[in-house]
Amino acid sequence: MIRYDALDALPVRGALPGLNDALEGRGAAVLVAPPGTGKTTLVPLALAGLLGGGPARRVVVAEPRRIAARAAARRMAWLLGEEPGGSVGHTVRGERVVGRHTRVEVVTTGVLLQRLQRDQELAGVDVVVLDECHERHLDADTVAAFLLDVREALRPELRLVAASATTDAEGWAGLLGGAPVVAARGVSYPVEVVWAPPSRPVRPPHGTRVDPALLAHVAAVVRRALAERSGDVLCFLPGVGEIARVAGLLGGLDGVDVLQVHGRAPAAVQDAVLAGGRERRRVVLATAVAESSLTVPGVRVVVDSGLAREPRVDHARGLSALTTVRASQAAGRQRAGRAGREAPGTVYRCWAEAEDGRLPRFPAPEIKVADLTAFALQTACWGDPEASGLALLDPPPGGAMAAAREVLSAIGAVDAAGRATSRGARLARLGLHPRLGRALLDVAPLVGADRAAEVVALLSEEPPREYGDDLSAALRAARRGGDAYAGRWRAEVRRLRAAAAPPPAREASASRPPADGRPARSADDRDQRPADSDERLVGTVVASAFPERVAKAVQGAHLMVNGTRAQVGEGSGLRNAPWLAVAVADRPVGAGHARVRLGAVVDEEVARSAAAALYGEAEEVRWHDGDVVARRVERLGAVELAVRPLREPGPGLVRAALLEGLRTEGLGLLRWPEGAVSLRQRLAFLHARLGEPWPDVRDDALHARVDDWLEPELSRARRRADLGRIDAGEALRRLLPWATGDAVRLDELAPERIEVPSGSRVRVDYTRPEQPVLAVKLQEMFGLQESPVLAGVPVLVHLLSPAGRPAAVTADLASFWRDGYRAVRAELRGRYPKHPWPQDPAAAEPTRFTNARLRR
Repeated sequence: MIRYDALDALPVRGALPGLNDALEGRGAAVLVAPPGTGKTTLVPLALAGLLGGGPARRVVVAEPRRIAARAAARRMAWLLGEEPGGSVGHTVRGERVVGRHTRVEVVTTGVLLQRLQRDQELAGVDVVVLDECHERHLDADTVAAFLLDVREALRPELRLVAASATTDAEGWAGLLGGAPVVAARGVSYPVEVVWAPPSRPVRPPHGTRVDPALLAHVAAVVRRALAERSGDVLCFLPGVGEIARVAGLLGGLDGVDVLQVHGRAPAAVQDAVLAGGRERRRVVLATAVAESSLTVPGVRVVVDSGLAREPRVDHARGLSALTTVRASQAAGRQRAGRAGREAPGTVYRCWAEAEDGRLPRFPAPEIKVADLTAFALQTACWGDPEASGLALLDPPPGGAMAAAREVLSAIGAVDAAGRATSRGARLARLGLHPRLGRALLDVAPLVGADRAAEVVALLSEEPPREYGDDLSAALRAARRGGDAYAGRWRAEVRRLRAAAAPPPAREASASRPPADGRPARSADDRDQRPADSDERLVGTVVASAFPERVAKAVQGAHLMVNGTRAQVGEGSGLRNAPWLAVAVADRPVGAGHARVRLGAVVDEEVARSAAAALYGEAEEVRWHDGDVVARRVERLGAVELAVRPLREPGPGLVRAALLEGLRTEGLGLLRWPEGAVSLRQRLAFLHARLGEPWPDVRDDALHARVDDWLEPELSRARRRADLGRIDAGEALRRLLPWATGDAVRLDELAPERIEVPSGSRVRVDYTRPEQPVLAVKLQEMFGLQESPVLAGVPVLVHLLSPAGRPAAVTADLASFWRDGYRAVRAELRGRYPKHPWPQDPAAAEPTRFTNARLRR
């Protein structure tokens, strides 16, 4: 029996006439309706004609999360007075509850994506509702683009509704060809904002790590909210681990039930959270799924940690994972609104009000930050490898797409032109990341579909933390486990086992003996398999999925073949393994290495097999630890397998290594006698003053012209000591402009020494190329009217006392004799009475001697 009282109370009912008009006129619409208005439940029922009006249609509703898909289907079935699987059903990965008479089917966007690849026309479907499109999940963006292609080329009558819980609908309206925006008014009550930042600074989140001090503060704020306000409390946290930790900190609350809502929660717990009318107060700890996908009744208070999880990819290290970030302002508004759904409420925000304006306005679209390997495979199978012809709100980043195509090419999913191969089409239909699909298809023929499916299912949904970081142990825990994760794992194993068997003989691969000649065991006796068998199985699958993350123990860490160094946690069973295959890793804050979160032990044979494409043998001659090192190296990517000395390295390789040494340690490796240093400084002065043809002798310029000045000595050298025997001055003379004839003017334009009036030949200092310096005793310059000029530049004269100490500096001797000499004479005459201090130095006799010596 239809529950009309509940349906009539949903505010979105008032928007139905406008929505129907938009679909009749344009075939597409954007529905903007706040959470809790009924957009997810009433609208699909009305569009399907299940509420007594309108034609009968088949409606598919796409939700971004499994928990939301199940909850929406159960709620709609309840509104109709039915059980799920009747008029309303749902399909998520590994679970299908649909009957012959089902008219509304709620699916995840991933399921709809797979369905579109199999049947582009979506035969029998009249309307598709893309729910929560404002969240910008990658699958949702991809489904929308594919559906727009279908409408344009195959099914113009297919109706599309993009349903959003936010008012940022213009982009979607434009994407749907100028579709009308239909807004539904929500019933919302005032929400008081309480700013509740921690009293002491906490470390910012990094990777998946959240400062325990912040979680302790969130728990304290929940206790405060329970004391200060009435009603149930909804607390937003970034992930399952944080939910569990805060739940532990809230233990012992009297008369309060603490419930946990996330994608891994058992169905019974989810039902308990979504059910109202309980006498005891509740604290509901939830991930972002409760922002808009689920409506939790009875909530009057929201405690917002201010954190969220988003995917990120590190192309340089070959790592991709969820990472903890500050939640956006839009997410904050969504979360706060949950407190005002049924009555006036309160939101406690665990950050300072001053920080709020600095938060990002919206969450980053997944297409901008996530690993695009699966997306690139989907677009290749769709016939648009570059995704250039798809209607997307944001184009995929070029670098991420190039990295994705490189992976797809390596696993044989696309050809040289980027088109999907038959293997790629099969991988796309598996409903797995292409890496995991590759492992399933490649390993199943060796060990049996059942055993391969067990490990791939373990990798497709990261096991709980209590399972540990060793995937072999996690596999055994999942086999014997009775928790919700183990239940989902078993369902996924069944799905993958069927998918892994090659048609038409699906039973053949499961019974084919593995490479070691032993028959694959059935699921009935899998708990009796020896641990070493599990270890090899798990390692083989992980290495096949992530060959570039095979890692060898090196100097207290593990070096992956892609060059990333990774550390295993203290006390881990993986720590002393000679070889690992790393499935999940992140990079701790401030660390230069990755941290292994999930991995498996492998042996060298498995490592070599998995990463065979990275195997190579080469003669390596390089500069290392201050000298030339020549060796023959057998390596797997960045990992050295074997090293032997190379007795007769090629001259070209040695020369390149010596050049590397000169670049890294500098030209000081050559021999630089005093004349060589002086010559380089003189040439630097002439180049700075006159330019060509005088050579540039800065380090970069000399490295660029090494063939012109360091040969043939460089090619004859074999080691560092040989470089130290090369006279840099003799080599630099090869750069003099001999061809133009200017070389002979070197001593004229930039002489090494200048003869001063006393007859002394004084060295010129060219340390500062913009102006040479001549340091000379003042008495030796008597009688010289003008300062010396070199290459058009007046020499800066440092006039010294008889003791060789600076007395004056000038580039204009005439001016100094006229204006400055008198003060110097007055100061130094009494100090050095044995030396001449004439009244008129410009006309005096220059000398380097004392008065007594002059009188002889």
